[in-house]
This record gives sequence, structure tokens and C-alpha cells, in this order.
Amino acid sequence: MFEHDRIPAPDDAPKVHIIPFGLEDTVSYEGGTAKAPQAIFRAAKEVELFDDELWQEPIRKFNEEIVETGPIAPTIEEGMGQLEDLVRKTLDAGAFPMTLGGEHSITPGAIKPLVEKHGELHLLQFDAHADLRDMFRGDYYSHANAMRRCLDDDRVTLTSFGIRNISRTEIPFYEEHKDERIRIHWAREKAKWDVEEAVEHLRGKPVYVTFDVDGFDSSLMPATGTPEPGGMFWDDVIPILRRTFEIADVVGADIVELAPRPELHGCDFLAAKLCYKMLSYKFALD
Repeated sequence: MFEHDRIPAPDDAPKVHIIPFGLEDTVSYEGGTAKAPQAIFRAAKEVELFDDELWQEPIRKFNEEIVETGPIAPTIEEGMGQLEDLVRKTLDAGAFPMTLGGEHSITPGAIKPLVEKHGELHLLQFDAHADLRDMFRGDYYSHANAMRRCLDDDRVTLTSFGIRNISRTEIPFYEEHKDERIRIHWAREKAKWDVEEAVEHLRGKPVYVTFDVDGFDSSLMPATGTPEPGGMFWDDVIPILRRTFEIADVVGADIVELAPRPELHGCDFLAAKLCYKMLSYKFALD
């Protein structure tokens, strides 16, 4: 995936399985997420491998493999089962699962093997939307209720950043679980975020990062199905990611909801750089 001017990592370096899973079934505004993995792969070839923050080439610290997924099932229910199997095989191989969606509805399938392995899982969500609906337009599984489906398992908790869109129907569930299983850091309050305090409860715990690219402000990330103004920028996100990778055991991640547009290749690049940054923090924080 990240091939530009690459020096291979040692054979015994940690392994990363990149799982391209462009499932697109319930998008509700603009489509295109099915094309996201390939767009990210193209952009990844342009990502500079030397990280000026970490002052090294993190790519030398891990070996990546793009997983052959085969044809993706046409429905969410089938697709989640398919993704569960892929993540389970990744874990059996001792590798770190990095899934590239596709719509956000894939996350409940991606995390199931990790919950089984660790007995608990703490989601770190970057998103414009709370995704806590029980049903959305008649769908039990949808991009709009991905976090609710994850929280159906009481071994899962949720910490969210960048939320600026929540519906009336989500409020009772949120208020029932607020500060215990659900912690939301609203985008409107980002100037007041204390990053270290906000993620301290994740210290030493198994964490899964789920990054919906609409968490970014729509001026930075217009290539997504449901863009929202008032969102996060790169410099808002990076301190949260770094601190989490420093103190928690991040066991998997996904990047979802990119909807590539031919004239907006910068959005594809942003997703690819985000992927590399997360892997860099996972394996090269010396």
C-alpha cells in the first residue's frame, strides 16, 4: 500500500493486515463509499514515508499485507459476517487489522472478533454523527446506527470526538448511558477539549479506533456522503490519536465513509495519510 521509496521492514516486524471492504448498502445522501479502498490505495503511493513528527520512517517498523477479500456480500448482514471472518483470520495470523470502508455500518462486524478476544472493547469514534439510532429508515443495520449496534454488546464502551449531529430519537439512549458507557466530546466545545483528561480512562485498555471521515470539517473533507460543517481539522485529531496510542492498547482500526470524487483527490490523500499516521503511532512511538 505505502510503496513510495520504501525500505522493507525486517521479516519479524509486526504485521498489519489492510482489509479493503467497500460495502455500500445504506448510504442516505450521496454514495461512492464502495470506491474508497482503491482510491486510498492510489493516494497511499504518494504519502511521504518519513514522519517529521516522529523523525523516522515508521514503515520500517511493520510489514503490511493487503488482504484479498473477494466479492463483497451485497447486504450488510452478510457483509458483516464476511468481515468478521476476515478480522478473525487477521487475529489468528497475529496481525493488526486496519479496515478501509465502505460505509460505517461495517464497524459492528469488524469489532466482534476483538470483543471475543479481549472480553471488552473501548471504541474511540471520530465522527460528525452520534450514530446512536436504534433504527434508521427501517434499517436495523445502517451507517446511521453503527455505534448503537456496537453497544448492543454490553462489553463495549464508546468515546466520541467531533459529534455535531444527533437526532431527537437518540437522546434517551445517550442520556441513559452518558458518562458510563458513552462519552461525547462535542465539536462545538473543541476549543475547550483537554485531550489527556478526555482519554485517560482508556489507559491500558483494548481500544478500537473507528474514524468516519465526516468527522473532519466539510471544508477539509467534502468527499463524503453526509458532510457537516463545524468539524475537526488535522491538528484537532492528531493529539487525540497520539495520546490514545501512547496510553492504550489499540487493537484495531477502521477508516470509513470516504466517497471519492475525481476532482477532490486531496480527500483520498487525507484518508491515506490518516491511515499511515495511525499505523505510525501503533508501531513507531519509541
